[in-house]
Amino acid sequence: MFICSPPGMSLHTLNIRLDFPYRTGFTHGAFRPENDALASLMEQRPGSRVLVLLEKGLEQFYPQLPADIDRYFEKNAGVLAYAGCRSVPGGEEAKTGFSAWETALRHIVEAGIDRHSYIIAVGGGAFLDVAGFAAATAHRGIRLLRIPTTTLSQADSGVGVKNGINFMGRKNYLGTFAVAWATLDDFLFLHSQPLPLKRAGLAEVVKVAVVKDASFFNWLETNASALAVCERDALEYAVEHSALLHASHIACGGDAFELGSSRPLDFGHWAAHYMETMSGYILGHAEAVSVGMCLDILYSVRKGWLPAAEAERIISVLKTLELPVFHPLLSRRTENGACEVLKGLEAFREHLGGHLTVLMLTGIGRGKDVHEIDAALMEECIREMQEAAGYSVQE
Repeated sequence: MFICSPPGMSLHTLNIRLDFPYRTGFTHGAFRPENDALASLMEQRPGSRVLVLLEKGLEQFYPQLPADIDRYFEKNAGVLAYAGCRSVPGGEEAKTGFSAWETALRHIVEAGIDRHSYIIAVGGGAFLDVAGFAAATAHRGIRLLRIPTTTLSQADSGVGVKNGINFMGRKNYLGTFAVAWATLDDFLFLHSQPLPLKRAGLAEVVKVAVVKDASFFNWLETNASALAVCERDALEYAVEHSALLHASHIACGGDAFELGSSRPLDFGHWAAHYMETMSGYILGHAEAVSVGMCLDILYSVRKGWLPAAEAERIISVLKTLELPVFHPLLSRRTENGACEVLKGLEAFREHLGGHLTVLMLTGIGRGKDVHEIDAALMEECIREMQEAAGYSVQE
């Protein structure tokens, strides 16, 4: 059929369809010479190279890690040329500014990494954001293999398709969507973390359960005491199931690159992200998410969407896991007396684009997108949380 174009314009619309393999694996001891899981993920192309970017500071927990990585590739690189292991700063401070990103890019340039080569990034979630941003922007995209090292990154962010850095006080303002070549969760790292860090990452595990999988939440509830001490088998099951739920939503949810405004996996994150910014990124992401979830859970109850008994079950699990259910930043006021955290709603809307879209709960494993927030009611929820936590109004 012939379609007339407006005067002065000839418009032709073609469709580009892409298929991205989305590999998510689990192993123990990825860099043990006898473990070929990592090597099996890389295509053996003559002339290609492999560079390992390692989060700076991991060596203090794993002093032998750089040597182990070197030995691994001495045996398993195949026809790939091993370009060495280089360190890049990690932690949320590394995402604030361009320094860590530039460090990663310099390592990539100096190692002669091309588009058919591989970058293996080993570290926590903030580090993976930086390394992923570097891999996605160098040569307009280099194959990236993620090896997350923390509970939070293994269960959630490490299997995602987003990366980036903070800019001008806005979390994750600069970045890209880029599907990693593969993500390989190494449970050897999981069990080697300090207990508080290991346990904190379970906030995102609870989150994906309450928005996606009621039966998984039931399992978390039953096993909360074992998870609170990070019992080995329970922790591995929780992390693997959480990672697969996240990956499944991204791959099969119909909006992998977030062209729309609905982001169910960001339940509780509008307040969490803004509290992180308010704290100067001293408040950890996992702790902020736990508090942000509690706020939206209470709001869902007060709106009549979520039964109070189900809310109590979720809060009880968070408390058993020793995750925070309130933070004083929620009560902070601006100079004109407004509740400061509510500014996070507009920041969240701007980051998503379009209409404000926030997920609220209608039940464990069920949610609904809402496009308006009753600010007065949200402030009442904050006061109720503050009183329950034993904080005075002055605090």
